[in-house]
Amino acid sequence: MLTMIENLKDAARKRALYRQTRDEIARMPLDVALDLDIYPGDADRIAWTAVYGRG
Repeated sequence: MLTMIENLKDAARKRALYRQTRDEIARMPLDVALDLDIYPGDADRIAWTAVYGRG
């Protein structure tokens, strides 16, 4: 069972990972993004799904 502090640490770690992932997608050169079939405008959604799942 996770304690409140462990829950907070996990939430902070996930939030940092979400922001890093979102920023990397958003800054990706357009030609690279399109080659990967990624629209940089979807960075928020893609990062959220990658970190938190589809929930």
